[in-house]
Amino acid sequence: MATPREIKKRITSVKNTRKITRTMEMVSTAKAKKATNKVNAAKPYAMLTAELVASLSGLADLIQSPYLRHPSKIRKVAILAITANRGLCGGFNSNLLRMVRNRVEEWKTKGVEVEIHAGGKKAISYFKFMKMETVSSHTNLDDKAGAKEAIALANYFMGRFANETVDAVEIISTHYLSAASQRPEIYQVLPIEMKASGTSSSGVEVLYEPDPKTILENLLPLVIRTAFTRIIFESAASEHIARRVAMKSATDAAGEMIKLLTRGYNRVRQAKITQEISEIVGGAEAIS
Repeated sequence: MATPREIKKRITSVKNTRKITRTMEMVSTAKAKKATNKVNAAKPYAMLTAELVASLSGLADLIQSPYLRHPSKIRKVAILAITANRGLCGGFNSNLLRMVRNRVEEWKTKGVEVEIHAGGKKAISYFKFMKMETVSSHTNLDDKAGAKEAIALANYFMGRFANETVDAVEIISTHYLSAASQRPEIYQVLPIEMKASGTSSSGVEVLYEPDPKTILENLLPLVIRTAFTRIIFESAASEHIARRVAMKSATDAAGEMIKLLTRGYNRVRQAKITQEISEIVGGAEAIS
């Protein structure tokens, strides 16, 4: 049985750990709020852009855009996996990387070559450990990333698709649904799927200047860059929410452990006091 001194030392250690996890929880809460504000601010722009593209979808067969190329047979697919640069965020990284591996196996069973692009240090270390070759690595896709990083990344993949190095581009990242719900999902960003819609949400006839064909040709690259920006923002927000939840669970677990250790300490201390009293009484009776 552990001595009271050993138990007390362990209680102090757990209390110090609880201070750290509580601080990390508070930091993640603040960062999550900031990141979700970015996601909410980007949503209206992304929705209006998608609505405009949908209203012009009837012109998809009339324009010559490399981003609308639909090969008869997919030979090679590029997959970008976006994880966190740090851990301590529950199953955020592991769940996503499991989906990436399943997706890679799914494509390979169809006879399609897959090239992997790692986003985040956790993805880089995972692919290195699994001996899965990566074409590119990106460590700047965190909460500090903005439109500049997203546009550079989008241009990189747009170039690979336009020169027919790959036939499709997929991003596997965590989708932000709400503050209480986030889940890893697969996004096909290239080729662009033109989904037709009816009239505009306002129901008003739209006049285009210049002509709709020119607008659509210039709008398609913007749609792709917007998609990359939204995905990066959602991944960062989901990461901080996952870390906040994980740190709260760790803080609560530390609190329960302190209660159990304190109870055990009191029992050991009480047993020691009882033993000392018994020894004193026994010694007094032996003298008398």
